[in-house]
Amino acid sequence: MSVHWIAVASAEHVRRGRQGGFMQVNHGKAAPLRRVKPGDGIIYYSATTILGEKDGLQAFTAIGTVREGEPYQGDMGGGFTPFRRDVEWAKAEETPIKPLLDRLHFTAGKSNWGYQLRFGLFEIGDHDFRAIAEAMGAKMGATAN
Repeated sequence: MSVHWIAVASAEHVRRGRQGGFMQVNHGKAAPLRRVKPGDGIIYYSATTILGEKDGLQAFTAIGTVREGEPYQGDMGGGFTPFRRDVEWAKAEETPIKPLLDRLHFTAGKSNWGYQLRFGLFEIGDHDFRAIAEAMGAKMGATAN
């Protein structure tokens, strides 16, 4: 049975992962990626476009399905070798979170809706995954770059 996850990273980092067919979380730590399994659904949320900037993006920026295989280390240069998992990214549009806040179980009725996002990776239910996928116009199984 597959699980659905929200992962958090800047849009710039998410776009790099989409182009490379992988995901990273929590600055490349392996432990969170071991919780994610092949067949699980992944949605990325990006508070900002570029790490450290405060541009107020607050959008879902990618959606996909984890591919077979285990976490592995990639080489980003400069001695940085973050852990990754391969993902089949779906064709989808980046979409703001604010119009969905009242419809998502993990945010509805919560003034501090962003609190969970601080963890970098957390599980969500099927309802939330489908609502976000619909808002993004996701075409699961249609590979995106």
